[in-house]
Amino acid sequence: MDLFQKCYDFTRADEVKALGVYPYFRPVQENEGPVVMLEGRKVIMAGSNNYLGLTAHPKVIEAARNALNKYGTGCSGSRYLTGTIDLHVQLEEKIAKFLGKEACLLFSTGFQTSQGVLAPLVGKGEYLISDKDNHASIVAGTLLSKVGQAELVRYKHNDMKDLERVLSKLPLDSPKLIVSDGVFSTGGEIVNLPRLNELAKKNNAKIMLDDAHAIGVIGKGGRGTASEFNLEEEVDLTIGTFSKTFASLGGFVVGKAKVIDYIKHHSPALIFSASPTPSSVAAATAALEILEEQPELVTKLIQNAERVRKGLTDAGFNVIPGRTAIVPVIVGDDQLAFTMWRMLYDYGIFTNVFISPGVPQGRQMLRTSYMSTHENSHLDFIIEKFIEVGKQLKVI
Repeated sequence: MDLFQKCYDFTRADEVKALGVYPYFRPVQENEGPVVMLEGRKVIMAGSNNYLGLTAHPKVIEAARNALNKYGTGCSGSRYLTGTIDLHVQLEEKIAKFLGKEACLLFSTGFQTSQGVLAPLVGKGEYLISDKDNHASIVAGTLLSKVGQAELVRYKHNDMKDLERVLSKLPLDSPKLIVSDGVFSTGGEIVNLPRLNELAKKNNAKIMLDDAHAIGVIGKGGRGTASEFNLEEEVDLTIGTFSKTFASLGGFVVGKAKVIDYIKHHSPALIFSASPTPSSVAAATAALEILEEQPELVTKLIQNAERVRKGLTDAGFNVIPGRTAIVPVIVGDDQLAFTMWRMLYDYGIFTNVFISPGVPQGRQMLRTSYMSTHENSHLDFIIEKFIEVGKQLKVI
């Protein structure tokens, strides 16, 4: 058997391309935030994680340019050795202060952050308890911890009764870490943090939240899930990314200073990776400053998402309820999702297609997400064309 035979046997993408409905890897030619250039025409972007619309903000662009001029294109080393610059330290201090934690540590990507925290932190004789719908980066991190002989246990998605059942079977005095998305990236639901916190305290467990889709979206001034529930002191670790609200690239973890220091000296993902580039760190810093100065951007973001959520729900679409920037429309079939995507794209709207096995059968969806910079005319056009296409395809 040839190692590459599975590559030649993989034809699903070719089949979808042949039908003209392939939605992935389409290059954006220009990006203005809510409107992008795709294949030579302007398209309303209803699938970006650029929640506050800051990727095109003049202050963010200027900060990146200034850092490029001062520090060059890269740091040429890991944070552990020669790759730390003063911009890294400054951003870590700003994020820690913003989220009300003692310390922060930057990673080069958000995906890397989960692995970089979980692998060194949870090991032999310790339990890692993870929501079944957690982001793929957390799944990768849990697998690395399992290699390190941590005990991995999963519970049903955002199901606190199942979490209670799982915890009740574990030794009370054993070290445990419960890991959950704060805002789940597929459906946009918010974790039931009050109940999760009660169960953690009862069962000798620490809490880590992935706030990639929560920072800048929920909580006081966009401070995320713990802030949303006034549980900032109860959440032990929060991880996040710069590739969404912060209009850049990279990731971070915040928590107690001693815990962050331990991760800093024991995380292979940090020690053996090149550090975040100066321009990306400067851009994230500028985006954080804008968020602090203009918390009304968070309010506008949620108003925009709610406008579409209500419009599509009232029209009869199967929309997952929520109060975040993510508005998922379930259509329940792979081919139907591809066809609906193509029809909307032809009207000038870009959405994201989630199909099986990425989502369970019957939960195939068009996942839309919104920015504070979308105008009402953009949002109303999206609703109008969703309804038109939905009726044509008998989705509604």
